[in-house]
Amino acid sequence: MALLSCLFFQNRLEAQYAPYFQNYDLSQYNAGNQNWGISKADDGRLYVANTKGLLEFDGFKWTLNPLPNKTTIRSVHAVDERIYIGSYEEFGFWERNKLGQLSYTSLSESLKPKGILNQEFWQIITMEDAIIFRSFLNIYVYKNGEIKKFEPPSTVLSCSVIEGVLYISTLTNGIFTLKDDQLISFIDHKDLVDAKIITITKKNDQFLISTSLRGIFKYKNGVLSPFKAEINPIIKEQQLNEFSEMGNGNMIFGTIKNGVYVTDPDGKLLFHIHKENGLINNTVLSQFIDDDDQLWLGLDNGLASADLRSPYLFYNDVSGNLGAVYDVIKYKNTVYIGSNTGLYYLDKDNALQFIDGSQGQVWDLNEIEGDLFCGHNNGTYLVKDKQLQLISPHTGGWVMKKVLGTSKTYIQGTYAGLVKFKKEPAGWTVKHLGQTTMPIRFLVLEDAYTAWAAHAYKGLYKVKFNNSYDTILEVRNYEKKGLWSPYNVRVNAIKNDICIKTNEGWQKYEPLLDSIVPYPLLNENFGKNSYVISEDDITTLAVKNINKINFKTFPNNGLKSSLSNKYFKKRLILGYENISKLNDSLFALSLNNGFMLFDTTLNPDSAPLQEPYFESILINKQRIALDTIKTLELPNKFQALTVALTSPKSKDYFFEYAMGSLDTLHWYKMENDKLEFSNISYGDYEFRFRTANHLGKKSASRSLMVKVLPPWYRSAPGYLLFIALFVSTLTLFYYLHHRKIKKEQMLLHLKFEEEQKIVLKEKAIENERRIVELKNESLQNEVKLKSKQLANTAMALVKKNETLLELKREILLHRNSFENHFSYKNLIKKIDTSISHKDEWKVFEYNFNQVHEEFFKDLKSKHPKLNAKDLRISAYIKMNLSTKEIAPLLNISLRGVETQRYRLRAKLELDSDQSLTDYLLNFK
Repeated sequence: MALLSCLFFQNRLEAQYAPYFQNYDLSQYNAGNQNWGISKADDGRLYVANTKGLLEFDGFKWTLNPLPNKTTIRSVHAVDERIYIGSYEEFGFWERNKLGQLSYTSLSESLKPKGILNQEFWQIITMEDAIIFRSFLNIYVYKNGEIKKFEPPSTVLSCSVIEGVLYISTLTNGIFTLKDDQLISFIDHKDLVDAKIITITKKNDQFLISTSLRGIFKYKNGVLSPFKAEINPIIKEQQLNEFSEMGNGNMIFGTIKNGVYVTDPDGKLLFHIHKENGLINNTVLSQFIDDDDQLWLGLDNGLASADLRSPYLFYNDVSGNLGAVYDVIKYKNTVYIGSNTGLYYLDKDNALQFIDGSQGQVWDLNEIEGDLFCGHNNGTYLVKDKQLQLISPHTGGWVMKKVLGTSKTYIQGTYAGLVKFKKEPAGWTVKHLGQTTMPIRFLVLEDAYTAWAAHAYKGLYKVKFNNSYDTILEVRNYEKKGLWSPYNVRVNAIKNDICIKTNEGWQKYEPLLDSIVPYPLLNENFGKNSYVISEDDITTLAVKNINKINFKTFPNNGLKSSLSNKYFKKRLILGYENISKLNDSLFALSLNNGFMLFDTTLNPDSAPLQEPYFESILINKQRIALDTIKTLELPNKFQALTVALTSPKSKDYFFEYAMGSLDTLHWYKMENDKLEFSNISYGDYEFRFRTANHLGKKSASRSLMVKVLPPWYRSAPGYLLFIALFVSTLTLFYYLHHRKIKKEQMLLHLKFEEEQKIVLKEKAIENERRIVELKNESLQNEVKLKSKQLANTAMALVKKNETLLELKREILLHRNSFENHFSYKNLIKKIDTSISHKDEWKVFEYNFNQVHEEFFKDLKSKHPKLNAKDLRISAYIKMNLSTKEIAPLLNISLRGVETQRYRLRAKLELDSDQSLTDYLLNFK
């Protein structure tokens, strides 16, 4: 800071300039809005007393640890491995257990319920090997496991330890010291009554007493008097709330109303950090300065940190009036700023002042031949006595370059081609050179009469001038001469080369080939996606890439320093980044709503990165003790191994990991502080972790040995089991084989017996079949015989009945010959009876059923309307007897038989085309 003020400012810095600081809002740390105390542990972790609990920050992530009773934590103090806290009716300490988690132990439990009733503990400090807890009523000293209470005569406002002595400030009774467990009055002065003493410090041979309402007093040789310093009236007005002293004697004053003030040891103001230059909140509730001069602010609504050791200063205009800055220049001890809203300058108090008539886009500021040029959207102006004078109406003065080998002649690239400026005794003359009206944003002079011009959007051109620079002789397009891409072309003169940056990387002009060729040296050293953003008068090239800005010398590629993107993230005007020179070592980087001042000879990011260590290790989501880690043994089918890392002493870092030996490592960037492994095959692994940042720095690596156990079948018990199974299998195989042989022999025997049984059975079946065939033949013969007998019987009946009928006819012809009519009738009756003799029918029916089994029963079942006569005629037809043969059997005429057949057809419900004989013959 002192270096910057010597290099650049003869006036005060406090109005707008501030060191780099970063805000943390509620969405980032996810806790309460108010932060009452801050402390930092030896391991680099930051602890904050927050409304919702103890906040922990390791530089990478925030973690909230609520108290068991969920009360607000008012104070915090980290000592060794313990983090002491004070709350409502509660004080104690947190410490990390074997699993890497914070666990809380209450010290005030033994004093309850009446000992600390309604007390809140607002301050904790260390005095030698004792810890001091302060409430508004009492002082509690914790030493060697015991707690002692001391009761000052009035409200206790603060405690300070100076040279091993505890100083206790009260509201109405002045200041006491604690010696040999006795409170001894040190200062009792009317000016301190109700002054609300914040702290006591000692500078040289005098004490400084900082108060909230009456400013700072000095106390020397028993005399109390106001501290005569620039800061005193300021803190009276803004209500001092916190005070800290840096190692170099600089003082830090945190106020209730207007942020924080930083002064030199004499109280002269250096910086003021407040809402007007970007602080998230103006009410400072707590502050802490660490050994690296990193200032932490606990605010009424958020947190902030400021790097007071950094050589970077920022001019911030949070009002938005300034807008996007495109160029900064120091001209005649005045800083001019060109932005998209116009041209500004900083007055003697560093207040931003607008130059009337300059509204609109300012592209370029240059000191040329003792005059200040302003390349503007409306044209080009001279700036004289903070007023504008238009000297060129050609719009869009992007870039101005001096013609080589001449004096006082310059070429400017504008929206509509190239313009010549020349300083004559009477003033500047301006002429548009014609031949081209294309927008020229980048311009490089190759020699006295040749220039390279890059189109604002597409194209690269070589321009030839005449000897007097009055006109352009030739404009040649090099798009087809090896240019990788015609879009977004930039051209730079680097040493003796014309270097071209395209979308695809770096190239250069090769005069012998008159073409554009690749430039591997720049692609390797600068990077394919990098480009130069420094102006021509800066000998060290400023090269912008994705994560940083490097300051390099070329061609030896010496890296002088780097700017991390943390300083300007989201504030650069992409594509229009610009670094301008203010003096030989001080430069300005243009930003949105301001600019950044830096010295390239200083590198604040040179601190080494801390080797990471394990914050927690989880196997299947279960934490394991960190103090016993040598080699992790994991079961074969584990679900997940999660490793959480931390490196709290590092700044702006991330983690990388690799597997294997150092010779063959390939490092991968971790997305966050945790890495989870799963589905790892069995074997021995060595995982390595390291801390890295975007400047390319790496820490030493930390390794973790992991042994994934093989599946049970690949372990020693598994192999023994396999051997046992193998032997058992051989034994079982022998036994089974032997048993199989015996079984096969028995089966062969059984098979032989079975085959014999089958043969005998087949023979028996064959015999039975033969017997059945013989029986069937016998039955068939019997049926044939019975059919023959039946037929014979039927024919005999026919013959008999025919004979009787013939006899009856003869008798009927000679009936008159009978003398006795009674004898005649009796003879006729006997003949008729003999013809229709029922016993003969029963014999016939029996024999018929023997041949045609169940014929009558089945026919009657199917046709229940049939009577006995129908069944008889059906039987005769079944025997294939003709009508003539049936008539005698029924003792009816042939016509009667036909009538009977007709009636039978009707009862059998036969179709007209269906044969009655066929139906009965086939009926079964």
